[in-house]
Amino acid sequence: MALNWTMLNPNRTPVPLPNEMTITTIDSGVDLSLTIPDAPPTSSSTAGGSGGTKKLRATGKAYLTDQRFIFTTDAGSSFESLSVPLHSILMTRFEQPTFGQNYLTFEVKPSANGGLTDNTKVDVRFKDRAMFEFVSLLEKSRERAIYMKRQITEDEEGLPTYTMPSESSTVSMVGDVPIENPPSYD
Repeated sequence: MALNWTMLNPNRTPVPLPNEMTITTIDSGVDLSLTIPDAPPTSSSTAGGSGGTKKLRATGKAYLTDQRFIFTTDAGSSFESLSVPLHSILMTRFEQPTFGQNYLTFEVKPSANGGLTDNTKVDVRFKDRAMFEFVSLLEKSRERAIYMKRQITEDEEGLPTYTMPSESSTVSMVGDVPIENPPSYD
C-alpha cells in the first residue's frame, strides 16, 4: 500500500515530479511511525463503521525535495511509501527528550484518496545520524513551498477588473482642449 501516492522506480527510489529537485537523502536507518486517527475500515473487515486509530511503523529511506517529504520502506513493511507535499505539513516539532534520541514529529493535511485522515501524525527518527540539519532543511523548504503556493494562488486570482467611471463632469471639449477654464483662485 502506498500512502499519498509515491511512484517508485525499480530500484525503489521515488520518481520525481516535474521540475522537482532533491535537496537531501537519508539512505538508511530512518524509522517512521505513522498514527492515522479514525482510519477507515480495511476491505477485509466485514463490520461497518470506524476502523479506529491505525499505527504503522517502518524502517527505510527519507528524501527531501523542494516539493515533498518522501519515505520509502525496506522490504516487508505494511506500506511501501509515504509522500507528503511540503505545503501539507501543518505543524512540525523537533523533540529532544532527556533520555532517548531526538526525533521530528509533524502533522499532515491528507490528500484526497491518499490513505490518510485529518490529524495524521508522523514521527521520524534517525538511527545513526544527527537530525538537526535535516529538520532545518525541512523547515526552510516547507516555508518556501508555502510561500510559492500562496504566490501561485494570488497569481491565479489576478487583479480585479475595473470599469470606466461614469462621466461625472460636464466640461465640453473641443479636440483635446476644455472649453471652460477651471475656477479662479482668489
